[in-house]
Amino acid sequence: MARSEREGPDVVRMAAEVFGAPCWLSLMARDLHAAQEFYRAVLGWTFTTSSLGRGFSVAELDGVPVAGIDAVAGEFAVPVAWTVYFAVDDADAAVARIRAHGGTVGVGPVAYPPTGRAALATDLEGAAFGVWEGRVLSTWHIGEGEAPAWLELQTRNAFDAAFFYGKVLKWADDGSPGCCEVSYEEDQVVLRHEGQAVARLNSGPVDSGSPAPQSRPRWLVHFKVPDLEAARAAVVEHGGGIVTDDVQVVARDPEGGLFALDELPAVGWPVVP
Repeated sequence: MARSEREGPDVVRMAAEVFGAPCWLSLMARDLHAAQEFYRAVLGWTFTTSSLGRGFSVAELDGVPVAGIDAVAGEFAVPVAWTVYFAVDDADAAVARIRAHGGTVGVGPVAYPPTGRAALATDLEGAAFGVWEGRVLSTWHIGEGEAPAWLELQTRNAFDAAFFYGKVLKWADDGSPGCCEVSYEEDQVVLRHEGQAVARLNSGPVDSGSPAPQSRPRWLVHFKVPDLEAARAAVVEHGGGIVTDDVQVVARDPEGGLFALDELPAVGWPVVP
């Protein structure tokens, strides 16, 4: 989780306080400036500098942090992609749990002084995610209502996925402060933190070996916009593309990063089969 240069200690808390919950979104991009221009046009974001260096910026909406953009995809030789980070109190212990329960650790834990430590991994089906130990912004939030984004895990078996993440991130563990709750609602597994729905885990026809990125298991970030038609048009106008436009609108940025678009105001949750 990147700390903006403008953020003070009053809006920062530790990941252990929100253990197991999503705590940050980050885009691994190749060209920082190009990514900023695209997401500024499509989502109305502004950008601030970060303590993590010139290749990283923090996206804000109405002055509130939404996500980070890090120009490291070329350096790490990884695909351009959005990644969700989950808060943990100990990155080394979280990495050990990921491996113990059948996941794969690709990077880390890596230190990002003075902010914290991170690791990148994939779950049983190959969906990528990160874990973060350290400072998190208390002003950052996702989920239902007017939050700027929410999360959807597209996986073959949502119950198996919930078991994996439950063990790794200690969801529904009454002994862990800040832990999350998991419930079954509208044929979907729902993750709640402090009573608010922040993510849904959906079973579906995904294929980890598919040549089409949108068909693979993944954590899909849904960004909310005031005008869905305008945002869809802006994606195409600024070099991106619309990947699917049936049950939900899934777009790609000019470098291939996938994300979904939902229209505000959100009343309840979209039901994705």
